[in-house]
Amino acid sequence: MTIKDIARESGYAVSTVSRALNNHPDVSRKAKEKIQKIVEECGFVPNNNAKQLKQQQSQNIVIIVKGMFNLFFNNMIEEMQSAVSEAGYGVQLHYIDEDDNEVLAGAQLARERKPRGIVFLGGNSQSFEKSFSDVHLPCVLVTFTSPELHFKNLSLVGIDDQEAGRLAGEYLLNKGHRRIGVIGGNIKMSEISSLRYRGFCGALQSKGLQHPPALYQTTSFNLAGAYRAMQALLASRPEDPPTAVFCMSDIMAVGAIRAARDAGLRVPEDISVLGFDGIELGRYATPRIATVRQPQKEMVRTAIQLLMQQIERRREGQCSVLPIELVEGESVAERLA
Repeated sequence: MTIKDIARESGYAVSTVSRALNNHPDVSRKAKEKIQKIVEECGFVPNNNAKQLKQQQSQNIVIIVKGMFNLFFNNMIEEMQSAVSEAGYGVQLHYIDEDDNEVLAGAQLARERKPRGIVFLGGNSQSFEKSFSDVHLPCVLVTFTSPELHFKNLSLVGIDDQEAGRLAGEYLLNKGHRRIGVIGGNIKMSEISSLRYRGFCGALQSKGLQHPPALYQTTSFNLAGAYRAMQALLASRPEDPPTAVFCMSDIMAVGAIRAARDAGLRVPEDISVLGFDGIELGRYATPRIATVRQPQKEMVRTAIQLLMQQIERRREGQCSVLPIELVEGESVAERLA
């Protein structure tokens, strides 16, 4: 007896029978019990050698990570590897630079490695609009959503980055800050940085304020870049320095705090620093970093669920926008008049 025979006897699809035999959680108890009864009655024994060969040939998920030193992504990768493994697939990691085209990389990997699906960890809508039609595998883009991306084989999981930037701006404004520096990515190349900055500026505009371009410092999402960016912010207006800085990642916040302290400033007494992401490191930094937290574990769980639905149930891609949270810390203080 084969799996096809069991499928015919049980009335379930071959894919359902396969998932039931592998104890996948997305198969109902009723289906599992019926399939198991047929297996026991017929003495069916799975061909493990064939199963292993199939896994080697086509049971891998490629994860394309945009950026080499992003701790926010690093934490998610561990969770993602576990989730993919639990779903019965292998993982192939592929790192690209922040400025590389993730979709072109995905198309090449699809041809060369023939995975069952692709996870894009980081990306922007321009790359997908231009090139994604050449990718025909089930895919999910994590940490970025866009209402303009409509592909049947692409799911989107992330936050509302513009709303997150607005929340960051409102938080610092409510703390009494008006001269606020920003450290982020290149807003002409990084759509996430652009959206967060747009939301931040919107918060200022609601108070009748404009954000001077000189108070935005562009850098990479790493410690050294943020350190230099904070130095540049402090040097640009020594007579009237910012009282607070919004950093678009917690790693940037750590680098910025180090630069402020090396310049003889106290954080948060002399200058406040707000981070973004909510990574574990921020909770153990000194001072503990106030941050806009992204729901990492929920992002991973949702992304893999949507990808598996595309692969195993042939469902179309979906968009999931997850909630953010402002987490108080020790790096932001009230600005007294």
